[in-house]
Amino acid sequence: MSVLLDPQGTLELGATLTARADAIPRWREYLVLIKPRIAVMGLVTVALGFLLATTGEWSAVTLGHSLLGIGLVAASCSALNQWLERDSDRLMARTANRPLPSGRMSPHEVLAFGLGLWLVGMVELICFVNGLSAVLASATLLLYVAVYTPLKRQTSFCTAIGAIPGAMPPVLGWVAAGGELDAGAFALFATLFVWQFPHFLAIAWLYREQYAAAGLRMLPQTRPAPRVTGWLCVVYALALIPVSLLLKDAALAGDVFALIAVVLGLGYVAFSVRFLLDESVRTARQLLWFSLVYLPALLLALTWDHWRLLS
Repeated sequence: MSVLLDPQGTLELGATLTARADAIPRWREYLVLIKPRIAVMGLVTVALGFLLATTGEWSAVTLGHSLLGIGLVAASCSALNQWLERDSDRLMARTANRPLPSGRMSPHEVLAFGLGLWLVGMVELICFVNGLSAVLASATLLLYVAVYTPLKRQTSFCTAIGAIPGAMPPVLGWVAAGGELDAGAFALFATLFVWQFPHFLAIAWLYREQYAAAGLRMLPQTRPAPRVTGWLCVVYALALIPVSLLLKDAALAGDVFALIAVVLGLGYVAFSVRFLLDESVRTARQLLWFSLVYLPALLLALTWDHWRLLS
């Protein structure tokens, strides 16, 4: 699931954008299209899935091909998403200065760029990794671009659909290493799937008016019922504790990881409860901040405990 975590200032249209267009190098426009910060975060979880699926010696060459192929597909996903949402992006302050809504790039150019990235990524995965990783990567792209993105204008349940491709990166790394779609892959998927809900609900609450102005039916709506968003955050944060412990049940880690997962999970619950009791910009940003601390801390603990048990 793709979203910019930081607002991008006020709405700039017309002559201002045109004047700035010539000052921006072309390569930076393409960089905006692929959302490198989000792509890097996803590739870290791909590498984690790859390493967790490897019980013996692992191939740095195969890992490199996996990261390149999956990274190209992820970049394609971001570019195609911006191609589809160019009209609604024009209506939101935080996205109005992207290459397409600002007029600095043409829709045909972005479409060709996105499809080209997908094609090269598929060739990379099929030729140098394995067919299953290519199939799942393409399925992830189709679900995000062809299902989730259009649903954003139709129903607020799009968030649940979008969380599926958002949870796929470690599974893609898992199968790239030759792992089967077993309990370990499911535990990785389920953990990232549930983690996303408080994270994205906090973002959607902060930018709910911009989403509504662009015609996007995200949860929460412009005038959300009091505490509903907070309760959803608390429920998902609570559910994340037992879900994260599935990683131990799948023999990917031991008791040390389980203890860390519970402590981190209780922290996620605490920030969600604070948001529930006081739904404000301050508490939403605090919840968003902790969600960004929780995930890398959990994954680092998982990786460390996994390799501790193998050694």
